[in-house]
Amino acid sequence: MKHTPTVLTIAGSDPYAGAGMQADLKAIHACGGYALTAITALTAQNSQGVHSVQAVDSAMLHQQIEALLHDIQIDAIKIGMIANAAQISVIATLLRQHPTIPVVLDTPIVSSSGHALMQADAIAHFKAELLPRATLLTPNLPEAQLLTQQHSDDFPTLAAGFETLYSQAVLIKGGHSVDSKQACDALFIRQDGKLTPAGKFCSERIITEHSHGTGCSLASAIATYIAQEKNLETAIANAKERLQQWLKNGDTLGLSYRQTQRERKQSRKQPLKHL
Repeated sequence: MKHTPTVLTIAGSDPYAGAGMQADLKAIHACGGYALTAITALTAQNSQGVHSVQAVDSAMLHQQIEALLHDIQIDAIKIGMIANAAQISVIATLLRQHPTIPVVLDTPIVSSSGHALMQADAIAHFKAELLPRATLLTPNLPEAQLLTQQHSDDFPTLAAGFETLYSQAVLIKGGHSVDSKQACDALFIRQDGKLTPAGKFCSERIITEHSHGTGCSLASAIATYIAQEKNLETAIANAKERLQQWLKNGDTLGLSYRQTQRERKQSRKQPLKHL
């Protein structure tokens, strides 16, 4: 039988299903993988933003991940939202026990609406314990600046800041930059102790209201293509292409939804007909 690549996603739950665990599930399956899940947090959120976060107990998180590792062949791991230092220690310990599994580490520290997703005292543990375990780190510009303590928008400068954090490879995402009609991400891979440029991945910038969860989806897609034994550059290129398609389709779906909502509002204004 043909083996379906398996991807374990360790992330928070988004009831709106635009980001987090739910976005990971959709991305992994769309790219031809099978998703396994371990939930780090429950959130209350909608299209307007995150309202509250409740972390899963670290012992329960350990049991979720360990149960899967002892039962299923896992071909790649994608890590998203982590709530606190105790969860970081659990994940780092389990990753040390399975060093051959490639890990794509996303870095959702603050939500797009400004809500803190990781406790402030956990960031140092995140940098010390998880970054060295990652096959690929995928920060956007604000996250890269926060983790490296640099305020530059220059990709090579930010990449140099990750060298002392022992990252194997870093994909710095440029979607937050407004200087170009394209959204460009830059890959840096460690060679002889330094993170050196290894490729630039650009796509047409899509102006849309439906960009929530793009980081989750991109990291999950990359992990899925890595699970299919594609090299890092190919995995990223394929994932970027997929994300571009999803953004375009999402905008169409959003337009359809908004049109339906307008029609419903109009219908409410019509006088009721007596039956």
